[in-house]
Amino acid sequence: MALIVQKYGGTSVGSIDRIEAVAEKIAGFRDRGDEVVVVVSAMSGETNRLTALAMEVMDAPTPREMDVLLSTGEQVTIALLCMALEKRGYGARSFTGGQVRILTDSAHTRARIREIDGTRIHAQLEQGDVVVVAGFQGIDDWGNITTLGRGGSDTSAVALAAALEADECQIYTDVKGVYTTDPRVVDSARLLATITFEEMLELASLGAKVLQIRAVEFAGKYRVPLRVLSSFEEGEGTLISLEEELVMEEATIAGIAFERDEAKLTVSGVPDVPGIAYKVIGPVSEAGIEVDVIVQNAAADGSNDITFTVKRRDSEQAREILEKLSASLKARDVSLDKKICKVSLVGVGMRSHAGIAARMFKALADENINIDIITTSEIKISVVVGEKYLELAVRALHSAFELGDPQPAISGN
Repeated sequence: MALIVQKYGGTSVGSIDRIEAVAEKIAGFRDRGDEVVVVVSAMSGETNRLTALAMEVMDAPTPREMDVLLSTGEQVTIALLCMALEKRGYGARSFTGGQVRILTDSAHTRARIREIDGTRIHAQLEQGDVVVVAGFQGIDDWGNITTLGRGGSDTSAVALAAALEADECQIYTDVKGVYTTDPRVVDSARLLATITFEEMLELASLGAKVLQIRAVEFAGKYRVPLRVLSSFEEGEGTLISLEEELVMEEATIAGIAFERDEAKLTVSGVPDVPGIAYKVIGPVSEAGIEVDVIVQNAAADGSNDITFTVKRRDSEQAREILEKLSASLKARDVSLDKKICKVSLVGVGMRSHAGIAARMFKALADENINIDIITTSEIKISVVVGEKYLELAVRALHSAFELGDPQPAISGN
């Protein structure tokens, strides 16, 4: 018997039929003797509907009241799922985040979990019930309802698993697990049986949409075994665990991530003096714009070119900031390129295998793909290339590192 925390997202509980199917899946775990705590999101589309209602009332609703409103979506789901379980003869009890006492700070719409009291959940489990908890929400010290922001239900599930010392946290989604890359780009993308927290964190931060970064960080910090599975297909999914618990000797590269939402800004001809990078990047960051890759090149005339990337949606604002500073920076030019993308190799095997970068660059060169920027870490190599080459680059790298499913042998008669 194991204690398992399961999380089902909006598409998994998007209709009564799907809620019934989730109840059947949970029943299977109870039948084999497992204790089950379930975290659910609002039904697919419900959060958007509630947000639209708020916008009909006022253009900028107060964050506190938005939290009160949006938290009702999960409350509907927990009640319906408990009804579906009770109909099948299984004891079930629903709890909002406040009833469980998921204590957060007071940053409405983007709260952070501070503490979880598992007393009520353990008591209910001891009675043989399935416990169903509203994801995405908690309460602050004053009893105000708070929500955790994007990916909040994943974070709720992992945090509960940590607090309850669960044997495993299972995240049910609309995909079968974590793949070597997006199967929509590479047909032969392979489903990974295992991956490390470090690798998953890098993949999530570099564009992979399977899991939210906060949930992976939480799982790694508290050493919660995390498994990603499909709500709609049977399978073992992908286990995300500590590196020392996995056999990593052969797995040099875990996967390839990519990000289309990138733009490149270049400030040319600035003086080569101490502090110039801060004078360029500082004002952009102070405006709340996230800066990603940064490269500084010295020119033959003693000046510098500073190039960095931002999200495409922030690029025009960043350019305006830099153009206003251009004279004080003594810059020759400020240019913006929105037709770029970032492609990244990720793998803990890079620590012990030489030649990964050279192999990557050769694969791109063989396809005549020019690299604008290169950045590396201990387990990652990212390159910025023209957006039109994105799919070609991903396919070339996937093939070069032999990440796909092996093709079946064909024998003649």
